[in-house]
Amino acid sequence: MIVAIDGPSGAGKSTVAKAVARELGFSCLDTGAMYRAVAWRAVQDGVPFDDDEALGAIARTQEIAFTHQPGEPLPSGVSIGGADVTAAIRTAEIDRAVSPVSAAPSVRAALLDQQRRIGRAGDYVVEGRDIGTTVFPEAEVKVFLTASDEERAHRRVRQNVDRGIGSIDYDEVLADLRARDERDSSRAASPLRPADDAVMLDSTGRFIEDIIDEICGMARDAAARSSR
Repeated sequence: MIVAIDGPSGAGKSTVAKAVARELGFSCLDTGAMYRAVAWRAVQDGVPFDDDEALGAIARTQEIAFTHQPGEPLPSGVSIGGADVTAAIRTAEIDRAVSPVSAAPSVRAALLDQQRRIGRAGDYVVEGRDIGTTVFPEAEVKVFLTASDEERAHRRVRQNVDRGIGSIDYDEVLADLRARDERDSSRAASPLRPADDAVMLDSTGRFIEDIIDEICGMARDAAARSSR
């Protein structure tokens, strides 16, 4: 089974996906980390973000691999071309770089087959921006998770404080989120939008546990229907 969770940056997708996977006994496919790894490589190599051919070459030729700890749904490590980038891809610089890099059609095409191969081999919770529309349109459960701009900015600031990287200026973070939303929703390749059959969930002012329980309930209902 595939549980697809899409939505904008800062909506809580990663936190929710990890908790849902742990509750259901599924694994997480961190597609966002794959795009971040390509963005990191592009930054290191000085590849312009509008050079579709060069970005696609990175995605095609640099192997992205995950390491896992037993019992943990999320990968504990990420590497590209043999370089450990687990921490390096979670910086403010890569936050800004990943949106234009992931908009490159050649990058999306290069990573799509690998994502599908991994996801279709088992039970996965997959979060991103085009999972239910492009990567796994056949997913049994599709959720579009969002929150108000202000709520997402406050969450991102708290996250940046906790991890010690990234801006902690609320106005700057809010502006960056809105700019990324505009880029992601207007890109030509797989824009950010809900799948036609996705369940819309707004997490603004809600306990995260309630969101997790709701999605787990959808997955159990889907499993029950398929077993009839």
